[in-house]
Amino acid sequence: MEITDKILAEMKKAKKPLSAGQIAELTGVDRKEIDKAMKVLKTTGKISSPKVCYWEPAKK
Repeated sequence: MEITDKILAEMKKAKKPLSAGQIAELTGVDRKEIDKAMKVLKTTGKISSPKVCYWEPAKK
């Protein structure tokens, strides 16, 4: 499973917006790797930010 898939899975499981730090704790993946993967998710429109520094899966 790729890091981006892990991030999306954790976001969906949490059912609330999460910060990158929270995602790193939940997935056990290094924060730097989370930041890189989230950049990809942001540019592809797969995640959105309902408030500053918190992210959730994009609504379709």
